[in-house]
Amino acid sequence: MAAVPLSPFPDGYYESTNPFLVNGPRGFEEFKLLESFGMYVRMDFPGVPEERVRLSLDQAKKSLAVYADAPMVHRYDSARRKYLSVIETACRCCVFEGFTYHMSDGVLRLHLSKTNIVNPRRSSCIDISGNDMDVSHESKRLDDGSLYVRLDMPGVPKDNFTVSVTNGKVNVTGQAPALTLHDSGSRLYSGDVFIQSSPVDFPSHRVKTIIKNGVIRLLIPPV
Repeated sequence: MAAVPLSPFPDGYYESTNPFLVNGPRGFEEFKLLESFGMYVRMDFPGVPEERVRLSLDQAKKSLAVYADAPMVHRYDSARRKYLSVIETACRCCVFEGFTYHMSDGVLRLHLSKTNIVNPRRSSCIDISGNDMDVSHESKRLDDGSLYVRLDMPGVPKDNFTVSVTNGKVNVTGQAPALTLHDSGSRLYSGDVFIQSSPVDFPSHRVKTIIKNGVIRLLIPPV
């Protein structure tokens, strides 16, 4: 019996939330104001390794551009993915003093320091725009009847994924821990990626997996 691809979500669905996220902070971006005019930012860049992230502060120190590149890891990936986010001061009085960041498991965590150059006692402002995200999964049926599936589960380490087969369903679950005090909480992803018309089980080890940078790729054999 051939595997059946997932029903596609419309373009831009990821802009709302990842459909496989069942518990934890929603959305692919999270912002938190810190003391002393600081800001914490979490950005999901699934599939992006640490060396493919570049941050650029403009000369006026009014905006910070974040570029990220997710290469094709498997020959069945549709294409490489590129991301761009621009974080800007939303007023004329504030500038960025500097930033530090950490990238792991497809998640960028960024600490920004800023100051009000007009009135140092007044809190400063920040805005963000331009994050180019696509849908959170893709699937395709292969010539031999097997199924290739890519799932974005940013923040999940490679040892926190579980693939199980029960009653003809292939389920993937991933736990993304909160790594810093500023993370709102851990995130749990879970979903069925393949459902047979008849509940025939097969050993889960027959599902080949590739886990890298917050993305899990599966090759599900025909049954």
